[in-house]
Amino acid sequence: MDTGEGAATMPEDARSALLAAVRSATDAVRDADVDGAYEEVARDYRRHGEASVEARLELLCERLADYGVRVTRTSGGGVANAVAAWAAERTVRSWVVPPGLPDAWLARTRDVDVVPDDADPRALDAADAVVTGCAVAVAETGSIVLDAGPGQGRRAATLVPDAHLCVVRASQVVELVPEAIDVLTAAARSGRPLTWVSGPSATSDIELVRVAGVHGPRTLAVVLLEGA
Repeated sequence: MDTGEGAATMPEDARSALLAAVRSATDAVRDADVDGAYEEVARDYRRHGEASVEARLELLCERLADYGVRVTRTSGGGVANAVAAWAAERTVRSWVVPPGLPDAWLARTRDVDVVPDDADPRALDAADAVVTGCAVAVAETGSIVLDAGPGQGRRAATLVPDAHLCVVRASQVVELVPEAIDVLTAAARSGRPLTWVSGPSATSDIELVRVAGVHGPRTLAVVLLEGA
């Protein structure tokens, strides 16, 4: 917690209550049996959503709009058109393309130079954008999560370029964070990094002036592929 001059402070009673809750939830955790302790943690919160597919998609779009993210909803082969339209609008001349990204998604952008996922930081910074898929998206929070799987790339490749276009399949949208955790468990246990994206990168630290693009892309756009 930042306790510097001008930093917001938490009321002592609220702070004490929060720390007490953390201690209570993690008291059984021991390094010798982390997995066993994890299973013992109380989970008296909602772990499974009840919203329909369409309701989840609508909620995700609403949350993303709140973050200032433009969402293009399409189906079938419409991804290539949506990707090409976004690239043309931003005059994208080069972008990072991670291994495993479907070729069909880039079928109408053959004139855009491809920067390899494993390029050095200078080359990544010089790229106009990065285009990826994702592992899961959470409707309730408007979060998109990348787990370095096929079509998602390494972490640096998605954090250094100034703009990020992410294709999200409807089948990847869950309602609640606990459902996303279930999806991501295998990747986390294998040691793959998880990158949670909730809107464009921004901060309002120090002077409370919002600045975009501090810790990642200043622009995030989503193509929502329905029926997939």
